[in-house]
Amino acid sequence: MKNYILLVVAAVMFLPSFAQLKINDVTLPATFKTGETNLVLNGGGVRKKAFFKVYVAGLYLTQKSKNAEAIINEDKPLVVRIAITSSLVSSDNMSESIREGFAKSMKGNTASLQSKIDEFIATFKKEAIKTGDVYDLVYTPGVGVKAYKNSKLQVTIEGLEFKKALIGIWLSADPVDADLKTGLLGS
Repeated sequence: MKNYILLVVAAVMFLPSFAQLKINDVTLPATFKTGETNLVLNGGGVRKKAFFKVYVAGLYLTQKSKNAEAIINEDKPLVVRIAITSSLVSSDNMSESIREGFAKSMKGNTASLQSKIDEFIATFKKEAIKTGDVYDLVYTPGVGVKAYKNSKLQVTIEGLEFKKALIGIWLSADPVDADLKTGLLGS
């Protein structure tokens, strides 16, 4: 009986680390499977622009981490999920916002990745963005970043340097939204 009680207590203690997260009416699942890799939800938050909540983002990693620099630089699988929550988000303003995010992430030095950035941003212009759309940005070492819209592959961009610049949009020293960075880091 004593061992059973210890098992129940241990299970309850670890339960919150596997719980899904609900933010702004968007539920982020506790795990994300990409290929053979199971990722865990590291954290999530809301991207605000002016006074508007434009999307919810979640970050999935192989193991939880609060170290933004390590997450950016590691050559490990990860996923950023973006769920559009505002009808104010359009293909044009999302594209511009992502472009600005790359500029911040790369401290204005985007020339080395400009063609990849342009190809990635074109993903948001293929069809109109609407409330409820979900983008999964899936990084796999040796493959690159696969961008999915509503589970449909849009583009694959190769290279670790591109992944670093992309993740830097949200986790760099100068992120697009400091509160969102805090949420993604599970803080």
